[in-house]
Amino acid sequence: MAAGATGAVAAPRIAEACQGINANLSGADADSGDLDYLQRAFERHRSGYRGRPPGAVLIQMRNDLELLQDMLSRPHRASARADLARTAAGITGLVAIVQHDRGDRRDSLGWFATAEQAARESGDRHMLAWSLARHAMVPLNYGAPKAAAELAIRARVEAGRTPTAAAALAAAVTARALASTGDHRGALHAVADARSLVERLDSAQGADTWFGYPLQKHHVHLSQAFTLMGRTREAHTEQEAALLLTRSPSVMTRALLAMDSATCLKADGDDSAAADLAVDVWQRLPAAYRDGLVRSRADALHQSLVGSAHSRLGEALAG
Repeated sequence: MAAGATGAVAAPRIAEACQGINANLSGADADSGDLDYLQRAFERHRSGYRGRPPGAVLIQMRNDLELLQDMLSRPHRASARADLARTAAGITGLVAIVQHDRGDRRDSLGWFATAEQAARESGDRHMLAWSLARHAMVPLNYGAPKAAAELAIRARVEAGRTPTAAAALAAAVTARALASTGDHRGALHAVADARSLVERLDSAQGADTWFGYPLQKHHVHLSQAFTLMGRTREAHTEQEAALLLTRSPSVMTRALLAMDSATCLKADGDDSAAADLAVDVWQRLPAAYRDGLVRSRADALHQSLVGSAHSRLGEALAG
């Protein structure tokens, strides 16, 4: 109930902030103290959930979004404006990620559009590639894999040949999107691309943040790609590797990996075991995580099951 109330309080002001930031992106010098503060806030927020539910993260970001909106309405020197636009792209992209995870697809898409506009204004192609790759995960996770593949391929082009977190993420998301459309050959090429990039990432690009691409995140993406292709042995290998690198609490990550494992059981012909695992995961999941991404993964599995397995999981999801 507390998590639900948190989301309800955050959403209206969050939406207003998005409109204000978007309206002021093409403006004109920033107060250096405020700009420095926003850049530090960006660094702080990018570290991820760290055990906090998504709604709580939005509450903590709200004041920074209001300051960002105000800053974008002021005149700035060209260099300060570019720095501010880059920070705006990062912060608004983080809001988009949280809204995606909460299941608010429409609002997430709006925030990603704002992040991409800000990234283009900043002239930072790495930031633009990151925004596009993250954006691709919205249609990917919510039933539009072709649109996801188009965005991910655009992100890969923007990222260029340099081994960066954005490039690796774009390759991994491309693999998942193509796997979802049935293009397994293309998906395997994208998996190879992602693996090649990961091997060449430096410590900054491989950092465990929303802007980095750590090995744990890599294995989570490949788990989903191989699961979608029905290559269950490789999927299980990726799931085990991801879990070894997953730090507690990481509630959402563990739940997603378990849903992948359940989907693999279904692919191997054991509907009953798939339902049992999914029901167990769902019943252990805190209420704050039962919407959005985990729910979409559970629903997809539920629709694929038949007979009593379908009924058992459906009852758990409805309860």
